[in-house]
Amino acid sequence: MTLDYLIIGAGPGGLQLAALMDRDGRDYLVLEAGAAPGSFFATYPRHRTLISINKVWTGSDDPEFNLRADWNSLLTDDPALLFKHYSKRYFPAAGDFVRYLADFARDLRVSYDTRVTRIAYDGEVFTVEAGETEFRARRVIVATGVSRMYVPPIEGAELAERYDTVSVDPDDFTDQRVLIVGKGNSAFETADALVETAAVIHVAGPHSVRLAWQSHYVGHLRAVNNNFLDTYQLKSQNAVLDGTIERIARRDDGGFRIDFRYARTVESIRHIDYDRIILCTGFRFDASVFDDSARPRLVINDRFPEQTPAYESVNVPGLYFAGTLTQQRDFKKSTGGFIHGFRYGARALHRILGARHHGTPWPATPVEPTPEAITDAIIARINRTSALWQQFAVLADVVTVDGGVARYLEEVPVAYLRDNGLGPDVFALVTTLEYGADHDQGDPFDITVPRIAENDPAAAHDASYLHPVVRAYRGGQVVAEHHLAENLENEWNLPAVHQQPLALFIKGVLADAH
Repeated sequence: MTLDYLIIGAGPGGLQLAALMDRDGRDYLVLEAGAAPGSFFATYPRHRTLISINKVWTGSDDPEFNLRADWNSLLTDDPALLFKHYSKRYFPAAGDFVRYLADFARDLRVSYDTRVTRIAYDGEVFTVEAGETEFRARRVIVATGVSRMYVPPIEGAELAERYDTVSVDPDDFTDQRVLIVGKGNSAFETADALVETAAVIHVAGPHSVRLAWQSHYVGHLRAVNNNFLDTYQLKSQNAVLDGTIERIARRDDGGFRIDFRYARTVESIRHIDYDRIILCTGFRFDASVFDDSARPRLVINDRFPEQTPAYESVNVPGLYFAGTLTQQRDFKKSTGGFIHGFRYGARALHRILGARHHGTPWPATPVEPTPEAITDAIIARINRTSALWQQFAVLADVVTVDGGVARYLEEVPVAYLRDNGLGPDVFALVTTLEYGADHDQGDPFDITVPRIAENDPAAAHDASYLHPVVRAYRGGQVVAEHHLAENLENEWNLPAVHQQPLALFIKGVLADAH
């Protein structure tokens, strides 16, 4: 028996795709190495508090709008399967999310305790081995996440402890000098946990700390994990070091010594002693199960499989990716690496597969082909859409205009449109939500710095904060562009400020198109 789809991994990405396939009657099976869904979250984060927000109360009863502040729910038509029914905490416990995934997966076709050991491809069909069991599928979707600890190329790195196995009991570090390698959330999560017991904590890495509140990338350091910065700046024996660790060695009298090269000092190398060293350097994709015939090309220091705009391997046709692996497409720019981003990517992939293999075109709603009607449709959507809000600059609403007929398509990957995924010569109005080019520059809390005035259409093209951008595309190329002004409440329905300028823009590009 040959399946249409074999999904590997029953984490949130794999379950999201499986739920969409199940709803539409696709021929699929999920293989999960663990005994239950979401096995990654049974262990991580190590200190058991998620940094994905769970804002239950928004003042709105619109389920689409509410997903803007719900970063844990998967997309579903069942209101009982929203994460708010599992926790009311803003930063919820990881165990509650594991419980949620178990309920979400209950009616899906998942084979547990099925660890994949080999994937091969003969040009038409994939063969997937799990121990003595063999599965065959026309297409494979890998949703295993980044499951292998990334160990940086530091001499002596094998002497250090690792985030995935180190003790999480702060008392085990009492009065010790501790070095934490890495400057992401796992590093600072670990540092914060040790502040009360360790004598000295240094957090080290080659680049300066990037704060999420400045960069608007939620994978950079979050406020919930940055209490350690306070202990550093207020001189409490802790420090953040910018530079590279060139060597880790054991000391004869116990503990470790590192050779550290500062990024910005006249001192070339400093030797620093520690009692404990912990690697918190992130995770990578595990490609060890792929036979040479099916091995995907890797990028970004071999941490992710390289993907086309359709989330397909660039070198293995029929091999797709879902979940956090899709962050290769928007690495450290948008939210493809997180549940509140990749849930929409999974839905886009489902629609792409439907168009390619099941004769199901991208869902579309007719709209009157007038500037006023198209404007009203765009404004109505951008005031409530969660997908464009979360996957900023990555997903777009698209209005195609052809032969006097206009159709509204939701949540199309911009890169897929540019790659002619909707057709080679489509004329379209493409709406995204985007930050300005300089959004991550300067102090975001400094009100003395000149800022673009709210609701100022004349300065909208210079807006820094998240705002709508409407572009006219022809054959995958941008031919015109219009920015809507920033708005404090993110409501773009003021007639003179937002709607009328947009309608005039659309009128002009429609006239040019004709």
